[in-house]
Amino acid sequence: MDRRSLIKQTGIAGVLAAGVAPAVHAQAAVRWRLASSFPKSLDTIFGAADTFTKAVKAMSGGKFEISVHAGGELMPPFGVVDGVQNGTVEMAHTAPYYFFGKDETFALGCAIPFGLNSRQMSAWMYQGNGMKLMREFYAKYNIVNFPMGNTGAQMGGWYRKEIKTVADIKGLKMRIGGFAGRVLERMGGIPQNIPGGEIYTALEKGTIDAAEWVGPYDDQKLGFNKVAPFYYYPGWWEGGPQLDLYINKAAFEGLSAENKVIIECAAALAHSEMQAKYDVKNPDALKQLVAQKAKVLPFPKAVLDLAFKESMAIYDELNGKNPNWKKVYTDMANFRRDQNLWFRFTEARFDSFMQSQKL
Repeated sequence: MDRRSLIKQTGIAGVLAAGVAPAVHAQAAVRWRLASSFPKSLDTIFGAADTFTKAVKAMSGGKFEISVHAGGELMPPFGVVDGVQNGTVEMAHTAPYYFFGKDETFALGCAIPFGLNSRQMSAWMYQGNGMKLMREFYAKYNIVNFPMGNTGAQMGGWYRKEIKTVADIKGLKMRIGGFAGRVLERMGGIPQNIPGGEIYTALEKGTIDAAEWVGPYDDQKLGFNKVAPFYYYPGWWEGGPQLDLYINKAAFEGLSAENKVIIECAAALAHSEMQAKYDVKNPDALKQLVAQKAKVLPFPKAVLDLAFKESMAIYDELNGKNPNWKKVYTDMANFRRDQNLWFRFTEARFDSFMQSQKL
């Protein structure tokens, strides 16, 4: 059987189970480096890169090896776009919205406030126009992208003091990722963009008043509950944040057809596995945090309403001044409208009913 046909028919799991190495005999050895934006201690989000590189090695019969380097080893966590663009490294694994300062359009490849949930994001990327539009945009930075992970909807972060009204946002110094900082700023807060490995120290020292990262499993590992007792939900800025694999365009184009397919399949495996891990690990971690006296609270509706209003205002402004943004956001917004119409009758209603039951 043709190896590429096997990959398409059985998927990556089937390929690995069968012990098939696509065209190993024809492949010259390839040795690449991957720079992550994340610390090794976060086995879920950093671990996606490990999952990816192990699958690449297995499918290539050991002919294609990629070493993974945690944030700060080869370059700063937020320096990976420059590293891939300039060819310092061949690959990076990161959250695209970290780089919204270069162009707001980066955020659309990850998550924007009140954007898509994880299923909708994958649908837009794989079956909608998301991948096509983001590929066109990333080409300006010599990057080829593949979806490689999603956390699912996130929590709203840890706070030293309760958030009872909109007034409590005023002057709040908060570590908040990506584009959401602009919304927080318009709400009266003071956003701080800090890498994951540095958040605890800033929160402990009082350099910041609040911090968000991902959800219970990672947050517990980072110890935020020890220095900020109030844990809010939902993370309105991250309904389905997608992580990306960035590859230097020239390096990718220099690969054989077989190795390109291997990368695509391995990234897809890591993409689905990451959220599965979070969905398994978060419930137990949340129970443990509550047992350790974390106070889990919903954001007041007035706070969510203001965040939504300011988010939509920002998007309208960007439509008028950033053509890259307008092209991608217009398509995403239309997709979001149709997806939310569908989910209203299915996922949302089913989930709402099930979560009200005592099982």
